[in-house]
Amino acid sequence: MSDSPDNKSLFPKPSKNSSNGNNYQIWLLVALVVLIVGLTYVNKSSSTIEITPKRFENMLQAGDVREITILNDFVEVTLTPDALKSSKYEAEVSQKSSPFSLSQGPHYKFQIISAENFEKDFKDMQKQLAEAQKTAYRVDKNRTDFNSWFVSWGFFFALLFGFYFLMRRMTSGGGGGQIFNIGKSKAALFDADNRVKITFSDVAGLDEAKEEIEEIVEFLRNPTKYTNLGGKIPKGALLVGPPGTGKTLLAKAVAGESGVPFFTLSGSDFVEMFVGVGAARVRDLFKQAKEKAPCIVFIDEIDAIGRSRGKGQMPGSNDERENTLNSLLVEMDGFGTDSGVIILAATNRPDVLDSALMRPGRFDRQISIDKPDIVGREAIFKVHLKPLKLESEVDYKKLAAQTPGFAGAEIANVCNEAALIAARRNKKAVEMQDFQDAIDRVIGGLEKKNKIISPEEKKIVAYHEAGHAVAGWFLEHADPLVKVSIVPRGVAALGYAQYLPREQFLYTAEQMTDEMCMTLGGRVAEDIVFGKVSTGALSDLERITKMSYSMITIYGMNDKIGNVSFYDSKRSEYAFDKPYSDATAQLIDQEVKKMIENAYAKTKELLTEKRQALEIIAQELLEKEVIFQTDIERLIGKRPFNTQTTYEAYTNGKALKEAERLANEVK
Repeated sequence: MSDSPDNKSLFPKPSKNSSNGNNYQIWLLVALVVLIVGLTYVNKSSSTIEITPKRFENMLQAGDVREITILNDFVEVTLTPDALKSSKYEAEVSQKSSPFSLSQGPHYKFQIISAENFEKDFKDMQKQLAEAQKTAYRVDKNRTDFNSWFVSWGFFFALLFGFYFLMRRMTSGGGGGQIFNIGKSKAALFDADNRVKITFSDVAGLDEAKEEIEEIVEFLRNPTKYTNLGGKIPKGALLVGPPGTGKTLLAKAVAGESGVPFFTLSGSDFVEMFVGVGAARVRDLFKQAKEKAPCIVFIDEIDAIGRSRGKGQMPGSNDERENTLNSLLVEMDGFGTDSGVIILAATNRPDVLDSALMRPGRFDRQISIDKPDIVGREAIFKVHLKPLKLESEVDYKKLAAQTPGFAGAEIANVCNEAALIAARRNKKAVEMQDFQDAIDRVIGGLEKKNKIISPEEKKIVAYHEAGHAVAGWFLEHADPLVKVSIVPRGVAALGYAQYLPREQFLYTAEQMTDEMCMTLGGRVAEDIVFGKVSTGALSDLERITKMSYSMITIYGMNDKIGNVSFYDSKRSEYAFDKPYSDATAQLIDQEVKKMIENAYAKTKELLTEKRQALEIIAQELLEKEVIFQTDIERLIGKRPFNTQTTYEAYTNGKALKEAERLANEVK
């Protein structure tokens, strides 16, 4: 499956009425901040300097106090204008006070135990002063400063506003953003006014899946063609396949081709922190869809809400996701369901979906979208290479043959990487070598030419990769070699060998054994040449261990274990129990060890016999760092087998068909 060659492959932005209704939230928040800062700035109590009662007595005796205000637990002191100009107060007060409080006061304050007791003591102090030094005072028991007010009431209002603002942000995608519209559907609508630009011509690689989807679109366009024969419109189609194969792209093509209203959303859009919101959004979605019928609803990543019910839940617990799924099941095929709404959904985890969701009547069709074969990859390359400036030497078929197992997204990445590499090299067009480097970049990782490797390590890597190459070269069922490199790549890969796997679906025990021997070639070469092994075979050992266990426990390719398979497709990968006894597990471990030892012995015998070829390839790698299949043929001769590669079989088959077509035309 392929993405569109340009940025138009993305969904266009759904049309919505432009409104500045949400801007007032920002202005309201700014106004609140300004208000708090302003009140704090002009607040009298916040700009006063705290002093001791003894210093207040000195001020009072010096005649510097104009008036005081007695509050519940402290006293505010206001200085006379003359005292403010004196050197002992001017710097201190002007630094602490705001311009407003500097002239008006108060300027100082100090703590007291009781307002009544202080008032008596203050009257006694007044009697000892001269008439001109006596200070006016007032008692204010009702006034509170800004800090006290904010702690008691302002904090409550700020918290209330923060909660309101948070709710606005959380519900901004549904029903205009109001808190009462949190249960509204968040689906984006595409109709005649804002149609998707992608069509079925932008989709390549999976003709069978596209044909199934095209039939649903044709049913919406011309329903009488099917209803005249008694057929009914399918209620739903489930797109199933690995990531990157083009499930969402196919849905975009449906949106561009259907000509009917198209609702799209993700399964996670139903998930919310509030109880009942998911189910409410499902009901609202189908309510809108029925009003627009006939229409199509696309739910991407439906496994977010469609997982099997009852798994991993405590007895009696209430799972919000299960309630959402129940609502979806009822709406898709409930008692009062109306026709005219087709559901499309996509997932790469069909094994976790609830069986009630998968049955016909809800999803009548399950369309499998697998990774494309060589024919599909060629078609995908043609789509992605359209906008690129290419040299005439670029061969679509070779690119398709050299990317086995690539999905559409990975092919798009290869094309983009090739264009970037060509631009980095200041080329005017993208050449075949740029695509080769891009494929290496995607498979093996970033090339690290400047990574410092000691000569001893480089020699070990060279013989390791030469062991892989020679073992695969002289094993009949091993994949044919394309290139070998000892240039470091990726995170920890010090060497890299690229093979050309066959496009096949069935493997024999002999083929898998030869594959294990080829994988062990690096470890065996180190053992033969250096008499010791390194940690460079980690990924190789991991691969052959998984392969040997699969041959014995899954495919029944062992005489002692027999024709049994312990594989269960519905079994959880996190299950701790094994479907066989401890005695069988011990026997399996013994047979796996025996199988790997036999493969190791076979590989060691082969490389010992081909020791000269191993030395030649290793020395060539140390000199050039990268060698290709043609170099190996030049150094040690052609492979002693007449097996065709996938590319050769594909090109020869097309050439044969073309010759037959021309011959028929001549007749």
